[in-house]
Amino acid sequence: MSNIPKPVNEPIRNYESGSSEKASLKEKLAELSQQEIEIPLIIGGKEVRTGDTGKCIMPHNHDHVLATFHQAGEKEVTQAIESAQVAWKQWSTTPLQERAAIFLKMAELLTGPYRDTINAATMLNMSKNVFQAEIDAACELIDFWNFNCWFAQELYNHQPMYSPEPTKNSMEHRPLEGFVFAVTPFNFTSIAANLPSAPALMGNVAIWKPASSTVYPAYFIMKLFKEAGLPDGVINFIPGRGSVVGPLVMDHPNLAGVHFTGSTSVFQNMWEHIGGNIKQYATYPRIVGETGGKDFCIAHESVNQDALVTAMVRGAFEYQGQKCSAMSRAYIPSTVWSNIKEDLQKEMSTITMGDPSDFTNFVNAVIDKSAFDSIKDFIDDASGSDDAEIIFGGTCDDSIGYFIEPTIILTTNPKFRTMCEEIFGPVLTIYLYDPSEWKQTLELVDSTSPYALTGCVMATDTHAIAEASSLLRHAAGNFYINDKPTGAVVGQQPFGGSRASGTNDKAGSMFNLARWVSQRTVKENFDPPTDYRYPFLEEK
Repeated sequence: MSNIPKPVNEPIRNYESGSSEKASLKEKLAELSQQEIEIPLIIGGKEVRTGDTGKCIMPHNHDHVLATFHQAGEKEVTQAIESAQVAWKQWSTTPLQERAAIFLKMAELLTGPYRDTINAATMLNMSKNVFQAEIDAACELIDFWNFNCWFAQELYNHQPMYSPEPTKNSMEHRPLEGFVFAVTPFNFTSIAANLPSAPALMGNVAIWKPASSTVYPAYFIMKLFKEAGLPDGVINFIPGRGSVVGPLVMDHPNLAGVHFTGSTSVFQNMWEHIGGNIKQYATYPRIVGETGGKDFCIAHESVNQDALVTAMVRGAFEYQGQKCSAMSRAYIPSTVWSNIKEDLQKEMSTITMGDPSDFTNFVNAVIDKSAFDSIKDFIDDASGSDDAEIIFGGTCDDSIGYFIEPTIILTTNPKFRTMCEEIFGPVLTIYLYDPSEWKQTLELVDSTSPYALTGCVMATDTHAIAEASSLLRHAAGNFYINDKPTGAVVGQQPFGGSRASGTNDKAGSMFNLARWVSQRTVKENFDPPTDYRYPFLEEK
């Protein structure tokens, strides 16, 4: 099996002034903004309308409704599971080459005719600027589909080392028996699409519950699946309330796996629910999850100060800090702070905020009212604390959209709330340390948070880099040296963390796909023995 082409990463479009790609995307943004659509459930390829509806809005203009979407209840969840089980019978026996051809077609469609639609839907419903949408909804998702096909082939090619004559040994990488429950987040279109489709590539069927705040781009992804030739029922699309959909799906005896990205508390509750049901399942469910992060930057006294400032601005504030990998806490030597502070504040003052359809805006709105209130609470705590000082930003305004100004907090307490708790917003907290306490500060970084998703060390001293890499070995599943802790690329930096950040099954690698198959070892004997007796039984 070697005819799946070796992939390369999708080039990122720049959308420069006067370019045709910018004009085309602007046209699509205007088109989608001027219409309000109805989004049904999609079960077995059929549209289902329940009458129990929610709204897809623009976070940067929350009175602007993009779509009304129908939500699943018990009846629809049951239908989706039944549809998936019917589709499983044929899909699970479809050869990898045929499945991969469909996924490569998905990538081709997204590279071309669907690119503007998916990017525009992401920008409008998730309030992402054009670059953040392009690297997520287009490039990363194209890469997921192209690279996953290659990784699947690599996995299938993994066979037993020896077949002594007269035998032949082989390994089958079978789909799981049952269905996979894909519960996806609001913040990345690529992750939302990959969570149901990665198991599907491996021959599984999936029930997809997208985040209620971002059903809009997910619906267009379902249209792409259909056009690429994915059979009906392989991925069933059931938006709805997690409290309604989740228990119904997880109580089913044919639940074979959960593919999740979202909050730590929700994931832990799901795991607990599955554990309580463990005796009733036909097979032990595979549980794969990526949850939260409290991602760090530790700067050494030898740091390139310009590089550090850029890493902080980009790492903390791109997509309003709503990345699992966003830099949320920084440890900076007190001896270099005075120079860095001035440059950092100068750079921050140039950041523009507003509607993502205006390509001059660097940051946009946070996702919804709940997020706005939660982030504002952290900022309010800091503004009233003796342990902290807001040195930039802090303004919150939800009158038109859910806008929170990029905010930097300076604290004298390394265990201050915003140094420890996940915020998931445009807030960076800085703690100044004495350079003579470098090693103790590394231990502080490692022990402050229960999470272990991403982190970075910024230094030019090679000994300091080696020491940080060693002492922070378990503090981050994705560790960056002289770079911001965000921006993992499929095929380059497989993504995932451990501790409270998840199961670290590395999306964008063969290791994640291995979780969605169950191996069968086959031994064929071409000259089977016809006598049970072994030579040792003979008399001498």
